Amino acid sequence: MAAEANANDLTQVVVLLAAGVAAVPVFKKIGLGSVLGYLAAGLAIGPFGFGFFSDPQAIIHVAELGVVMFLFIIGLEMQPSRLWGMRKDIFGLGTFQVLGAMAALTGIGLAFGFPLIPSFVAGTGFVLTSTAIVMQMLQERGTLSTLKGQRIIAILLFEDLAIVPLLAIVALLGTGAAATDASDRWLSIAIAIGAIVALVLAGRYLLNPLFRVLAASGAREVMTAAALLVVLGSALAMQLSGLSMAMGAFLAGVLLSESSFRHQLEADIEPFRGILLGLFFLGVGMAIDLSVIAANWQLVVASVIGYMLAKTLLIYLVARLLGTCHSESLERAVLMAQGGEFAFVLYAAAVAAGILNGEQNAILTATIIISMVLTPLFVILHDRLVPKSQPSIEGLTLPENVEGTVLMIGFGRFGQIVSQPLLARGYTLSLIDKDAEFVRDASDFGFKVYYGDGSRIDILHAAGAATAKAILICVDDKDAAVKIAEVVHEEFPLVPLLARAYDRGHAIDLVHAGVDFQIRETFESALLFSRETLKALGEDDDLAAGVVEDFRDVDRERLALETVGGIYAGRQLIRGNAQPADIVAARTGRERAAAEDERQRHAQEEEATD
Repeated sequence: MAAEANANDLTQVVVLLAAGVAAVPVFKKIGLGSVLGYLAAGLAIGPFGFGFFSDPQAIIHVAELGVVMFLFIIGLEMQPSRLWGMRKDIFGLGTFQVLGAMAALTGIGLAFGFPLIPSFVAGTGFVLTSTAIVMQMLQERGTLSTLKGQRIIAILLFEDLAIVPLLAIVALLGTGAAATDASDRWLSIAIAIGAIVALVLAGRYLLNPLFRVLAASGAREVMTAAALLVVLGSALAMQLSGLSMAMGAFLAGVLLSESSFRHQLEADIEPFRGILLGLFFLGVGMAIDLSVIAANWQLVVASVIGYMLAKTLLIYLVARLLGTCHSESLERAVLMAQGGEFAFVLYAAAVAAGILNGEQNAILTATIIISMVLTPLFVILHDRLVPKSQPSIEGLTLPENVEGTVLMIGFGRFGQIVSQPLLARGYTLSLIDKDAEFVRDASDFGFKVYYGDGSRIDILHAAGAATAKAILICVDDKDAAVKIAEVVHEEFPLVPLLARAYDRGHAIDLVHAGVDFQIRETFESALLFSRETLKALGEDDDLAAGVVEDFRDVDRERLALETVGGIYAGRQLIRGNAQPADIVAARTGRERAAAEDERQRHAQEEEATD
């Protein structure tokens, strides 16, 4: 019997892994994101899918550790000084949004005809946004470390802090509130504060010495175990004191953010975080109770629409009132429109307090889960339907009748270095760039940069391209550089055209577009680096310089061959570190694969003819 149970457990583990591995790449490929892939996979293998699992809540409780570890990694990126700098967003923006959303969502319950207290508890649970979903989507969108991403993180942190007083309020509002002694409530608050103080002291005076001792032992697996101990131990301490596990892990991360072991800890925790967070989303997908939804579908649909719409409008209005631009306000509202995992805890406490019954809890839980499922879809719609925000050009100068010896298009890190010798020789520069913020900042360093798109003929004429003695393309966008080169070569064929290339392929494209000179942005620095390496290895200065110069000649010949015959035309000039036998084996393998592809193509053509 034990063997059968173990086999069944192993089967479930395999099913979980297979579901995630199969669904997530497909959903990411079609542009729906990994979160929705996990949720769909969870629904497929859950009680209302193929039925591999009957108790999804058990998986969610384990997988919540993924959220915990995610918050720990976020904490590692938040030095105390940086967190202190976010205090206005955490306690200002967070307070406005949470209190406003509580009022608005309570009104939804009252509009449906429910009593005040159940309406308040139901709406308050929906206020608590899903940290897991929002964090994952911020990471996938690459906005986690941006200013707008940091504001969302600040709000999520305040919501994590708010769970403690909200649980206390639920206990007070419950039917057993009268029996609860005031001293017990004050004792709970004191325990929570004491747990935070103890965690701060431990992080400040114990963790760094502990990791130094473990690092000296040289046992990598012990360091990994210690990292897990810190995360899970701090989360457990916070949970036992009545706070959220995620808050404990976040504080532990903040306390270790200035440690010399920060990067090692992040590398040790990351694999566990990714797997457990994916498992959490799978569990949420399994927990969708289709029977409850079917029996109360009208109420569930109305609740989802009402709560999500009210919360979206409230978040948008709060953001706009506090001076946030329209595009960021709308994006924040769409990202945070759903309920979250902490609502399950709050609703369970409300059932225990006699505020909600079992059926109401099931309906509200279904509402939360559906909102979590819908959020990735709404974010995708937002990205596809809402036009990209255009930078404000208020206060910027557009080029008009500008004349300069040299016209430079793009004035980033590459162009700034190029400009210095030219200015030192007394040449005048006409500078244009289409990064509005950079154009504004450039004046602080003594540069007059005009705002303009170098691929537009009217901008080029206004910037003095027709009278310039040279035009330099220094933009870091490969496609834009080729387009600019084509336009300039067509419109001003007699003006020397020089361009910055990203790599060999880009250099060949620029040559075909008509540039007179191009250089890969890392070419010279790499040659200098190689020369210094030869000298460090004991080679004579002149010999090292000669070897580098010989390579420069070979590279020039190779590029000429590639410009005519394609990127592989000059590969015989490359010095590789593979043995001849390895090269022959690789080439033979490619030839065999090509022959097999050709054979299959002929077979398909014959079959189609038949």
